[in-house]
Amino acid sequence: MYANKGDIYANRRRKRPYKITPQAKAVIIAIVLVVMTVSAIAKIGSDNIEEYDNRLAEARSNGLGNLEEVIIPDDIPEIKVNYTGFNVSFNPSHHQPNYVSWELTADEACGDVPRDSKFRTDPDVFGCASDGDYRRSGYDRGHMAPAADMKWSAEAMADCHFFTNICPQSHSLNGGRWSSLEKKCREWVSRDSTLVIICGPILSDRPQGSIGAGVTVPSRFFKVVLAPYANPPRAIGFIMANAVVPDGLEALAVTVDEVESATGFDFFSSLPDDIEEQVEASANFRIWEKRPNKKRQQK
Repeated sequence: MYANKGDIYANRRRKRPYKITPQAKAVIIAIVLVVMTVSAIAKIGSDNIEEYDNRLAEARSNGLGNLEEVIIPDDIPEIKVNYTGFNVSFNPSHHQPNYVSWELTADEACGDVPRDSKFRTDPDVFGCASDGDYRRSGYDRGHMAPAADMKWSAEAMADCHFFTNICPQSHSLNGGRWSSLEKKCREWVSRDSTLVIICGPILSDRPQGSIGAGVTVPSRFFKVVLAPYANPPRAIGFIMANAVVPDGLEALAVTVDEVESATGFDFFSSLPDDIEEQVEASANFRIWEKRPNKKRQQK
């Protein structure tokens, strides 16, 4: 009698049970370990994001401090002047600002006050340059706080034409990449509601020379921009030569840390240390160019 085929196959299965080879066991263990590690990393990342958001919320509720304040080396001459719409750290030895800082809001960027074209000496500030220093010098009267950012107030517009806010800039820079960056900041603020902007000459560099009665001609300029109410907040820096700048803004972008290294200045020190360290280490220009994520926007 022939055995039933089903019984034969059943017997074969009982006689030859499936075995897991050592190699297969090793692969399975490795896969399990990878999955466990990825899950742990994801949890840690999620915890860090939650902790960062909590720290940010706490900082905002307590106030972010004076974000326009800059700490500069003690040996740099400085006269602090507060104008309508912006603040100046003036260097009487170089007859121009160490830096100029201001907060720009979306509403201010849409002002309609006519541009004032009259540059003037501030008689209350020792060492302030005059129009004669710039006349026929070959350099533009380069605004640090731009007139277009001050169109929300006639007084602010007039104040930004004091020579305490002016540096000798080559026309190719003043009318080129520097102007492009000023316009870009006004685009960014329409999305981020508020920006803190600080800029000036890098006077620690070897100068290009001088004009007038000893007004130093800087070799480079810097600008740092902070979006304190973006979620998460972010910052970016730029350094430009006082000459033709062929590169685009993305190529000119640097971290705030790099600007601090070039200038010796300390920016945004009123931020909590962990938030300051994070925003000052990034220079992702494309993030600034992206449309906002409405789910993470500050309301």
